[in-house]
Amino acid sequence: MQQQVSEGRVLIDSGKNSNDASLMIEAIGVSKIFGSGDSMITALDAVSIGIREGEFFTLLGPSGCGKTTLLRMIAGFEHPSSGAILLDGSDISELPPYKRPVNTVFQSYALFPHLTVAQNIAFGLQMLDRPKAEIAETVDRMLSMVKMEAMKDRLTSQISGGQQQRVALARALAPQPKVLLLDEPLSALDLKLRKEMQIELKRLQHETGITFVFVTHDQEEALTMSDRIAVMSEGHVLQVGSPHDIYERPANRFVAGFIGETNTLTAEVMSSTTDRISLRLGEGLELDAELPSGMTPKERVTLVVRPEHLRLSFGTTGSSLPGTVSNVVYLGTDTHYHVRLDSGDELVARVQNSSASDLQFGIGEAVAVAFEPSTVRVLRD
Repeated sequence: MQQQVSEGRVLIDSGKNSNDASLMIEAIGVSKIFGSGDSMITALDAVSIGIREGEFFTLLGPSGCGKTTLLRMIAGFEHPSSGAILLDGSDISELPPYKRPVNTVFQSYALFPHLTVAQNIAFGLQMLDRPKAEIAETVDRMLSMVKMEAMKDRLTSQISGGQQQRVALARALAPQPKVLLLDEPLSALDLKLRKEMQIELKRLQHETGITFVFVTHDQEEALTMSDRIAVMSEGHVLQVGSPHDIYERPANRFVAGFIGETNTLTAEVMSSTTDRISLRLGEGLELDAELPSGMTPKERVTLVVRPEHLRLSFGTTGSSLPGTVSNVVYLGTDTHYHVRLDSGDELVARVQNSSASDLQFGIGEAVAVAFEPSTVRVLRD
């Protein structure tokens, strides 16, 4: 998949035609406009994206970024104002939801409280007029898959939220759809259960081989479960990539700030080639970094470096930045040291806590901040 930059946004080019069997879903130049005149709202602006067969794909972004609108268009609950939605190579933009081989799991689960767990799972199969023997076999298989065999005869109003979520997943998976859409289905669960269900969802996707499209605003959920992530903002897809690529190689300032914690630094451009750039930071430190493809550097650029890539020490060297510890936050597994550089910039360094290391820094102490040039990313904006 290639990425093209236009007006500060990363536009997604799948690099494949619509007949490519490896793409289960394609959005081609999809826009969605609600209202008209002064009340017109552009929810999606010419979004193009390809989702591969059998992958766990996450649409990630803040509220109002357009991720749920895109999901609803794949489901058929909304229709594009322009552009097309393809499923397995066929244009489904105008197909009603019931004619699409797609199922959706909503935040509310939408279970029938007067039916048992088994009856809820069987309901969709009954509506499809499947044979009774096939329904019974499928229900048993789904109950086993979501580990709910012992509760098959309970009403869904009598089970916990986490158990209800498993039932909703089983019901959606029972007809064996080509695509399962998940609209923030973990948002109502407590933290411990949500983490457990993250692993369960990934296990279910791996076992079934069904394409999962997951919507969330929680970056940790996205990093935990996804094969690939699309980061969205204000109706645009800013970057698509693996969790590692999105985290370690953010395309712009928004992606860098939205995915985990990050530090930003301003640097002066000394020289550049087609793929490398030489920089000087405010403290006089010079370094070489990778230049993003297609970027033409200006006189000054913004750099990002993650907190875990920073190293602290006492005393300064020519390859470090001098500063003073302004705050210390102990988080159990690691400690966050807030450092004010002599230039006035603020950085956060994350240091893992272990019995093998007794190096600690107190508030007000002078320290040196160092990092490997390979961990620095130059931002497009």
